[in-house]
Amino acid sequence: MTEPLETPAQPRNPLHGMTLESIVAALADHYGWEGLGERIPVRCFTHDPSVASSLKFLRKTPWARDKVEGLYLFMLRDARRASALG
Repeated sequence: MTEPLETPAQPRNPLHGMTLESIVAALADHYGWEGLGERIPVRCFTHDPSVASSLKFLRKTPWARDKVEGLYLFMLRDARRASALG
C-alpha cells in the first residue's frame, strides 16, 4: 500500500494558495478593468468585463492565464519596491 502524496510547501511561491478568482479581483482592484485591458488586451477585460466572465475565459486559455499570473507577480514586486522606497 502506498502513502498518499503530500504537496510540498511552497513558502517562496507568491501564487501558492491563491485562487485565480482572487488574482483577477486583485488586478481589477489595482489597475481597474480598463487598465487591465490595456495591459492584457483580451475581450474578457475590454468588453463588459466581470470576474465571472474572466474566469471562464482564463480557465480555458492557458496563455492568457500565464499573462494574468505574470502581471499579478509584477504587481506584487512593484508594490514591494514602492514600500521599500517609501
